[in-house]
Amino acid sequence: MHLLTRISALALLAAPAAVWAQAAPDINARLAAMEAATKSAQSAGDNAWMLVCSALVLMMTAPGLALFYGGLVRRKNVLGTMMHSFILMAVVTVIWAVVGYSLAFGGSSPYFGNFQFAFLDGVGAAPNADYAATIPHATFMVYQLMFAIITPALISGAFAERMKFSAMLLFTVLWTLVVYFPMAHMVWGKGGLLNAFSGGRIPCFDFAGGTVVHVTSGVSALVCAIYLGKRIGFPGSSMKPHNLVISTLGAAMLWVGWFGFNAGSALAANGLATSAFVATHFGAAAATLAWMAVEWVDSGRPSMLGAISGCVAGLVAITPASGFVKPFPAMLIGACAGAMCYFMVTRVKKKFRYDDALDAFGIHGAGGTLGALLTGVFATNAINGGLKDAAGKVQPLGLVDGHAGQILNQLGGTAIAWGLAILGTLAILKIVDATIGLRVTQQQESDGLDLSMHNEEGYVFEN
Repeated sequence: MHLLTRISALALLAAPAAVWAQAAPDINARLAAMEAATKSAQSAGDNAWMLVCSALVLMMTAPGLALFYGGLVRRKNVLGTMMHSFILMAVVTVIWAVVGYSLAFGGSSPYFGNFQFAFLDGVGAAPNADYAATIPHATFMVYQLMFAIITPALISGAFAERMKFSAMLLFTVLWTLVVYFPMAHMVWGKGGLLNAFSGGRIPCFDFAGGTVVHVTSGVSALVCAIYLGKRIGFPGSSMKPHNLVISTLGAAMLWVGWFGFNAGSALAANGLATSAFVATHFGAAAATLAWMAVEWVDSGRPSMLGAISGCVAGLVAITPASGFVKPFPAMLIGACAGAMCYFMVTRVKKKFRYDDALDAFGIHGAGGTLGALLTGVFATNAINGGLKDAAGKVQPLGLVDGHAGQILNQLGGTAIAWGLAILGTLAILKIVDATIGLRVTQQQESDGLDLSMHNEEGYVFEN
């Protein structure tokens, strides 16, 4: 009787184990399916965000920059100036597809990429874990394309109203190959010399393009302005913006589009993207007010031109720091940029008498340099914990984290951007000048580039 009881008890104890053994494969399968669904949902969300950001950054070039620059020139040059921004969306896209993306993000050399992704070979729906593990490789590629498009378009502000259209096209092709693609690889590419997150020998922080976009374009703009010489009548003749209304609309579009520029550089819809979004907005707001305040005190009146210029200066300066700094340091960076860029545009340009037509250097070159250096001061691992040692410990970033040496790293990266921009741009200008010529004739400049280069007019007042 006791034996029967014991057998019954053992059977009862064994029953759950048998049931669990049968259920375990089903539970494991469900857990695996749940994990796969979670990853798929994350990938879908990140991909949707990055596609929106890609569209926002493209909007910065046209209509944003096209309107901003178009309104700042004289009426006879509005179409020619806007065409620079518009046509580069096509020109740079083709270069990028053929070889540009590969030169910027292929391979692991410290200085430039290779031909691994030439003609976009291997760039498809599968993620590239070296750059963005949760979105398709093609999405990362097209997002980075939008940066490559707007960068040379920024330079056009310096040579507005006096460079031949054909020369602009050849200059852009050569400039992207010689200056932009190598700089993008050094800062963001795998193994790049300045890539702090990929073992770069000079670990420089540039979240969204302070050196890659703004320093290179701004410094190149200065070289172009000096090499080409002044516009006819500069500085004596009146060269006021012909339509500040469309420039204001363009600046507003740039402000909105910049969220894709900076927040999108998180490459995911996550907390870092939110932080960069907030820093971008606060920096732009502080810079707008700083420029306006300084101008008000200096000249006696605030201006719409000053407000939109200050806004762009703040957006430029916060770009390298946006994914590394807290909101109030972002405002401080913006305020410093607004004040400094005002004096670059109103004092330094006058003193040295260079004709940077739309102040590409005064805002992008100077603002980008300031932002890159201040990133070394205010970058903190409380915002970005992506830099870790071999043991996985989060590393200090900038001076506020106790790492004063980062300022020297930022200075080194900025100096390389300056050097590459100066030497590369000067060499390209000489090549273009010697082959097809850079500057329009005096008569063409007098008639305006709309008529002389394109046989069109921006405004027709006939009945």
